[in-house]
Amino acid sequence: MASKLLKSLFGDADQPDDEYYEDDQAQPIDNNKVVPMNASRARTSQISLYEPRLYADVKQIATQLLNNRAVIVNFSQMDPKVAGRIVDFLNGTVFAIDGDIKRIGKEIFLCTPKNFEVSGDLSTNLKREADHI
Repeated sequence: MASKLLKSLFGDADQPDDEYYEDDQAQPIDNNKVVPMNASRARTSQISLYEPRLYADVKQIATQLLNNRAVIVNFSQMDPKVAGRIVDFLNGTVFAIDGDIKRIGKEIFLCTPKNFEVSGDLSTNLKREADHI
């Protein structure tokens, strides 16, 4: 009886108590639009660090770039002539993938694929050193 009173107060008094409606035209749920909370952690970007000692090490570095990973290369343990050849090879690699290569230290380079953006300025001393090379 209380339910009839509530229904009459809210304008539903003319419908019988045992009548209900089913939505036969229910739309299917599109599960592709549901994104788990931890999905952003699964697709993390990586930066690989390399300290090559031989020219043959350039293949591993280039493979990382081709796999859309940024690479920091430290040439401090390498002959400067061989390091120059590797830098030339990496310049070609980043050009082919529309990436970028930047000097971030005296003998340290950052190579990035297309999907990375590097921001910030180098110190004035580093810019002067880069101009002499």
